[in-house]
Amino acid sequence: MLFLLRRYRGHCPHGAKPDCTGSSSSECWRNVYMLDAILRSGKIPSRVLFLTICAAGIGGTFQLGYNLSILNAPILHIQEFTNETWWARTGWPLPDHLVLFVWSLIVSLYPLGGLFGALLAGPLAIRLGRKKSLLVNNTLVVAAAILFGFSRRAGSFEMIMLGRLLTGISAGVSMNIQPMYLGESAPKELRGAVAMTSAVFAALGIMMGHVVGLRELLGSPQAWPLLLASCLVPGVLQLTSLPLLPESPRYLLIDRGDTETCLVALQRLRGTADVVAELAELEEERAACQGLRARRPWELFQDGALRRQVMSLVVLGSAMQLCGNDSLYAYASSVFLEAGVPQEKVQYAIIGTGCCELLTAFVSKKLSHFFYVPFLGVCVCGALYTGFFLPETKGKTFLEISKELHRLNFPRRSQGPTWRGPEIIRSTEL
Repeated sequence: MLFLLRRYRGHCPHGAKPDCTGSSSSECWRNVYMLDAILRSGKIPSRVLFLTICAAGIGGTFQLGYNLSILNAPILHIQEFTNETWWARTGWPLPDHLVLFVWSLIVSLYPLGGLFGALLAGPLAIRLGRKKSLLVNNTLVVAAAILFGFSRRAGSFEMIMLGRLLTGISAGVSMNIQPMYLGESAPKELRGAVAMTSAVFAALGIMMGHVVGLRELLGSPQAWPLLLASCLVPGVLQLTSLPLLPESPRYLLIDRGDTETCLVALQRLRGTADVVAELAELEEERAACQGLRARRPWELFQDGALRRQVMSLVVLGSAMQLCGNDSLYAYASSVFLEAGVPQEKVQYAIIGTGCCELLTAFVSKKLSHFFYVPFLGVCVCGALYTGFFLPETKGKTFLEISKELHRLNFPRRSQGPTWRGPEIIRSTEL
């Protein structure tokens, strides 16, 4: 650190000349090392950084999770509204399979909008900046809330579909720009923990969506337009709080070349005037980025030096999105009803799933790089079970496999019945 400080224009941290030799200078250098130790410990983030995390999260991934889960409670109400609207227009009811088709479109337009939003996130982050992109993104939320709120009065389920598309675009933008903004605003010692808050806010949004969707709140047959339009509240909170907080220092210096504004932003985010070392690191990164341009998506796959990184992102991102957990939030009510959960208890079972995800997110921003240890334990147990209790099936007939399983079920012949052949079970009752 001392090397970097000496490199940066030869100034001492408290702003004196390079030849400063007074007692204040030596005291200032001691403070530098103390502050550096605090920053490296990662235990005392500044108040401005904490507020930045909250302001970015409430209108970012919180909004993503919230809009994902609030659609759960009014499933039947929206389907009835769709049928009534069609009847009023044509004089005959909409068949059940078409009602389900319209509902599926309402659900599917959200991730489709997310795809469009993800494609817009990169250009927006470069042209408008990280903070301004998040602020402009809320215009989509405002428009969607207006469509949701007046959809029943207008007698148009198409307004719900368009609103879901707009909230999906907003979610796609925020889920990409929010981690970028926070990662560039946090010190490198806290970058991983700060970036993980995106998952925490998403889980919190899912749980809050379930809670607000309770029949006692906005989940009643009369209040479902207000439930869908309640996405306006997180958007307003971000619009009123985020403008008071600094822009990403990395964007200010590297993309805009504004050293003075970058210095001010760093000082506010770190809670100290001594940010010379970090500014020097950003200057080095800026020099390394000179002459480089943003890559187009197809160019990433053509570059052999980036092939493994891109494929890893594609595989991991696909595994996360295609594992089926998001579909649970859209169809949880139907799943729990089919499983035999009473109608009046379904909403509380749904809240339980949201609480589990929120708890997992918190246990994960804490486990840090030991996050996969629980999964490792599960894999080891599965491997041990497979090795000791599962018979080899290669090259064996079904009859031989059944005989081997019978032997494993009754290791001592005297304690089990005589094997007379395989028992065929065609199905089981739910």
